[in-house]
Amino acid sequence: MEELANKLVAWIREQVDSAERQGVVFGLSGGLDSSVVAVLCKRAFPDNCLAAIMPCYSIETDIEPAQAVALKFQIPVRNVTLDGAFDSLLASLSDGEYAPGTKRLAEANLKPRLRMIALYYLANRLDYLVVGTGNRSEVSMGYFTKYGDGGVDILPLGNLVKSRVRELAVHLGIPDKIIQKPPSAGLWEGQTDEGEMGITYEELDRYLTTGKAREEIKKRVDAMMAGSAHKRATPLIPPF
Repeated sequence: MEELANKLVAWIREQVDSAERQGVVFGLSGGLDSSVVAVLCKRAFPDNCLAAIMPCYSIETDIEPAQAVALKFQIPVRNVTLDGAFDSLLASLSDGEYAPGTKRLAEANLKPRLRMIALYYLANRLDYLVVGTGNRSEVSMGYFTKYGDGGVDILPLGNLVKSRVRELAVHLGIPDKIIQKPPSAGLWEGQTDEGEMGITYEELDRYLTTGKAREEIKKRVDAMMAGSAHKRATPLIPPF
């Protein structure tokens, strides 16, 4: 695990250096992935990394773990409360009808997109790169918000399935409470990754790494991967 951590740290440094930037900024949610990214970034740039804690009508139990990680690993933090920006934008936009079943997701996706705006403002201001926290399991399924948490410069965990990230978290000393916490994007109270995807990370990771799964799991994963292909591609342009 230490060899993997060192390789990821070196890779982060290489990407920043090749982009001729000064350091890194990332969102710290208090979840497993963002905590691992935070520690790797701190190792890569001890004096030039910044964690942004960006609550947007978030519950306190989601904020406390992020603060605990920042304190334990001595990571500089910028607290950016986005409640007001969310209210203002929603008030400007939500003056029409919603298609059936779209209201909750349309409004919830404003939160990661506002966080993306905040991260790029900080990155531009400090001459940093924006580091994303998505892992292979999430990216493969399209389980991220397009131009939200998917709007980043680099993804250090992009080749690691969730179970591998968890192993790395244990090695790095991430608090056990965070490692055991049910993964959630925090889009609304009670929301979990596995509940939304309709599949456990254990099942997903096994299929991604071995190609083996029950037939219903294969069909669900394959359908979600196909349906989210546009999230992993640059915008389409005409072939002429």
